[in-house]
Order: sequence, then structure tokens, then C-alpha cells
Amino acid sequence: MFLIDSNVWLERLLGQERAGEVAEFLKAIPDEKLFITDFAFHSISIALLNLDKERLLEEFVNDLFIEGSVRLIRLEPRDLGLIIAAKQHFKLDFDDSYQYAAAKKYDITLVSFDTHFDKTDLKRKTPGQIIK
Repeated sequence: MFLIDSNVWLERLLGQERAGEVAEFLKAIPDEKLFITDFAFHSISIALLNLDKERLLEEFVNDLFIEGSVRLIRLEPRDLGLIIAAKQHFKLDFDDSYQYAAAKKYDITLVSFDTHFDKTDLKRKTPGQIIK
């Protein structure tokens, strides 16, 4: 089970440097094993809309949730303590603290290009590390 961080999805969606690595990962791992947080989903939506990429956002939603079976997970208000604890203990910003807390709560491997997670006990993986 893998929690995919927003930077991984955006890498592929925007055709950035490691888009091929992400494509191989998404091809190798069944959708049923992939998760995205509501926070990451909304962050991606904001980024794509700010870039005037409405059609790409619609395709993303269709690929993940309509035709695909990627699961959307969220933290509840009562989980705020998990986010705050991650922020305070590891000096993460809010979005990283949210992803960290969700990965811990749901006991899922975090897939991210963000090296901030390397200072935590979570030890994130990159898509390339998983498919090797």
C-alpha cells in the first residue's frame, strides 16, 4: 500500500524530469494499492487550475477515481494532534506534516520526492526505489 505525495503526481502530470519514473511506477503497481490524501488532491487541483490546466485536472480525476480505483483518504479533525506532533518533532511544514500523519495513521508507505521526510522515522520511498 502506497500513499502518493502530490509532488509525485505533479511530476507525471506536468511532464517534469522524473515523469518516466512515475509512469513506470504507476504501470507496475495496481490502483487498488495506491492512496492519495484529500489534502494532496486539493493541492494538485489548485496547482493545475492556477496553471490553466482544467482539462488535465479532469483527466486526472477520471484516471484516478472514475476509471481507476485509487483511494482517497483523509485525516479527521481529531487527528490534528498527529499533524501538530509531526510539525513540532520533525520541523515539517503543514503539508508534509499532513502526509506524514496520514501515512502513520493508515500504516502506508509514503512515496515522495520530498527529502524533508528523510529526517523522520517514516523513511519515504521514491517511485524508482519501489519498482526496482
